[in-house]
Amino acid sequence: MSNCRYLINSCIHQTYGILDFRTTPSSKTRSYYVRCQNSFDQTLDGENGGNRKLKILIAGGGIGGLVLALAAKHEGFEVRVFEKDLSAVRGEGQHRGPIQLVSSALEVLEAIDENVAKQIKEAGCVTGNRTTGYADGLSGEWITKFDLSSPAVSRGLPLTLVICRMALQDILLNAVGLDIVRNKSKVVDFLEDPSKVTVILEDGQQYDGDVLVGADGIWSKVRAKLFGEREAKYSTYTSYSGVTNFVPPYIDSVAYRIFLGLNQCFVATDVGNGKIQWFANHKEQPMSNDPPEGKKKRLLQKFGNWCPEVVTLIQKTPESMILRRDIYDRDMMYTWGAGRVTLLGDAAHPMQPNLGQGGCMAIEDCYQLIHELVQASESDSNVQISEEIVLALRRYANKRLWRVGLVFAASRFASKMLASYKPYIEFKIGPLAHLLTQRITHPAIPVFRAFLQICLPKFMAWITAGHGLCLKRERNQCKVQDRKQP
Repeated sequence: MSNCRYLINSCIHQTYGILDFRTTPSSKTRSYYVRCQNSFDQTLDGENGGNRKLKILIAGGGIGGLVLALAAKHEGFEVRVFEKDLSAVRGEGQHRGPIQLVSSALEVLEAIDENVAKQIKEAGCVTGNRTTGYADGLSGEWITKFDLSSPAVSRGLPLTLVICRMALQDILLNAVGLDIVRNKSKVVDFLEDPSKVTVILEDGQQYDGDVLVGADGIWSKVRAKLFGEREAKYSTYTSYSGVTNFVPPYIDSVAYRIFLGLNQCFVATDVGNGKIQWFANHKEQPMSNDPPEGKKKRLLQKFGNWCPEVVTLIQKTPESMILRRDIYDRDMMYTWGAGRVTLLGDAAHPMQPNLGQGGCMAIEDCYQLIHELVQASESDSNVQISEEIVLALRRYANKRLWRVGLVFAASRFASKMLASYKPYIEFKIGPLAHLLTQRITHPAIPVFRAFLQICLPKFMAWITAGHGLCLKRERNQCKVQDRKQP
């Protein structure tokens, strides 16, 4: 035993570290071992580090990055957001149109900050109380409708709404604070060691933190550093978007409608204040040029034979209010990070806009990530804080993969559905060519419609009210469940 005391004293004097003295009993002997930690290693153990303020670094000041910063701020963490250009994020909102926030995402925002959620609901336009669904682009007939109201009402959740992306960003930015969000600060690299992670900005400045979260979108620099540079793939679709000051006669009964066609779709939604926002996707080579007559002329060439609901919206939209962008895509990552670094939102799972769920999934990501980091910071174990952080980031990704993976797959399926949607038989040559002007329903369409009518409403109800997160009111129960997990 005297030799053990000598070893302990030597360890203390030589390293000025933290002592972890443990005994391991056995039936015949008792053995001892000593673990000496450098004094610069923070732990979560009692007075040496329990409930230590984590410092979270966020690359990207879009919706996901700002919601994460807001959640981290309310949990008492130190947080810093690095955005290369806030005005570009705002400008992107014009191209991408409004963002849909389903009931589950709104519930998460309420759990993070009730006042911010209230502002969002006041600025948005409720669509969950009216008809939503898919319709045939040529005839305008409904294929299937979603009930977004009943799942929300049954759980006491706010109704689904749409809100201008720029308005949403302004609300979040004001709540987070310009002292936390650094504009003109592009993250280009990072370094990691056992005790911290360091972000490197384009201008050479460096900042240290405990965690780095890449919320920098489909072109994520953090993702490229983690897993290597991989080019985004062109989705084969170009998207036009527009806003028109037009109130259609069906506005009180229909809020959001997706019109389907072969290699084309047209989405229209009420955004409030007497405005309709729409976007039109069609298959085309990337970076193709519009005719000299303008984008509206091109759209009427592509959609001019569609139902009156579609054609009227295009005609009522001024040329200056029509924007265009090519849609790019990436495969979903099933490993979201390494060490003290992880990804969030489009940086991890970029989604095509077919279901309008990209922003909602990012908001859910934020809550799950902060929940796991809170668990790590409250740990009363002797495990080093770096190990706790790594484990927390792994739990976050593992718990989100299933739901995000299903939504990602459904979004991909919806895109492929457009490539094969052919509602009518065409007789271009042969003895039946005289039937060219008649619309004869394709025999596969009734089966297709039955599938959508059975499966899609259930899937949308699950998206609307099934995030599966442990919100604050359920946190104690979640802690018990987490302890039971191996």
